[in-house]
Amino acid sequence: MDGAAPGACPVVPILSKGPVLDQRQKDFLSAGRVAHLATTDASGHPLVVPICYAFEDADVYSSIDAKPKRIAPLLLERVRNIRENSYVSMVVDRYEEDWSRLAYVLIRGRAKILTRGPRHKKGVHLLRMKYPQYQEMAIEERPIIHVAVDHAKSWGVL
Repeated sequence: MDGAAPGACPVVPILSKGPVLDQRQKDFLSAGRVAHLATTDASGHPLVVPICYAFEDADVYSSIDAKPKRIAPLLLERVRNIRENSYVSMVVDRYEEDWSRLAYVLIRGRAKILTRGPRHKKGVHLLRMKYPQYQEMAIEERPIIHVAVDHAKSWGVL
């Protein structure tokens, strides 16, 4: 890259932007282990938290699991934010020292807090398949965040 600083991040065109996830984006999301979920409260104050998640089709599931928390699950700020404003964003990224391998998938969608029902069961099943740690946690008794993806874009070589 002529004129670029040594070690500068290469400019890579956006691979996909639109309402539907392509197969590369789906594969990248399925393989990811940690995402960052962004919510906002009714006043627009943002919150970003790392989450474990499972992805299938255009649905994301994340448990409010049994890891230590200071307050009850349904009182967590991310849960309150989703109840006040269901629009969320989530990013899964790949960082490497070789910046030509940087990539991310960013999704937006509507979130719901599930405490029972078929989608809750599906989320529990998918999360347990992906994370062995959830085999020992009673996540079937815990709230699940469900995000219905309505927009996705990606960058880098997925």
